[in-house]
Amino acid sequence: MKIIVLVKQVPGTDSVKLDPVTGVMVRTGKDTIINPLDENALAEAIRIKNAYPDVTITAVSMGPVSAMKAIKEAIAMGADDGVLVSGREFAGSDTIATAKVIAAAIKKTGDFDMILCGERATDGETGQTAAMIAHYLNIPAQTYVSGLEVLEDGVIVKRTVESGFERVQVTFPVLVSVNKDISDTGFPTLSGKLKAKQVQVPMWGNAELGFDKSELGLTGSPTRVVKIFSPKLSRDTVMARANGTMKPIEELMSFLVQKDVI
Repeated sequence: MKIIVLVKQVPGTDSVKLDPVTGVMVRTGKDTIINPLDENALAEAIRIKNAYPDVTITAVSMGPVSAMKAIKEAIAMGADDGVLVSGREFAGSDTIATAKVIAAAIKKTGDFDMILCGERATDGETGQTAAMIAHYLNIPAQTYVSGLEVLEDGVIVKRTVESGFERVQVTFPVLVSVNKDISDTGFPTLSGKLKAKQVQVPMWGNAELGFDKSELGLTGSPTRVVKIFSPKLSRDTVMARANGTMKPIEELMSFLVQKDVI
């Protein structure tokens, strides 16, 4: 069985920056991590690999050259190999353009049985890309998955829904996006770190994937950020104190009446 795990490099929570002109997120900072939910997906893939010795795991990421760090970390944690999709032509891609490129990269890796990824990324919170990748690969997608059982020709997934849970059986190949309940995340091991240093991770650009440039980056993105701004917080605070003539609760009620709240 071959499992593809999608890992995205995202900014640390305190270092999110946007280009004020293009509205595109700046991803070249040093304070970056693997998207936490992708770590859960990787942990689940490793759990399956430990149970079934014939399983191989390939980590795939799209991002700047610095995203090689995420691939190497995934290998250190238990993935067998990886691929980084990187190039200036991909910069500014929205979820649609991103999904097209990642789907093409997955196809280029060869036959696979399952794709595992986090249900969303902390830098965008759209939760759209996984389902779009499944669309471009023409395979079923199972989302909000909190449990997974491997069968001979497919999987049974436990999906979190509004009314509780539902169990769905689906055959390979399939894309599964997971939530944080799927598996506890692990840590790189010493042997894993040594392996990560030795593994040669290919970096593919558009020369390898063969898209028309009009399909990539900002040009190939039908959606984009038009304007960004920081929210302004302003409060007109009124302190209600006992002053001898009116009790605080009465002063508060009088204020609420004046503001047409009650």
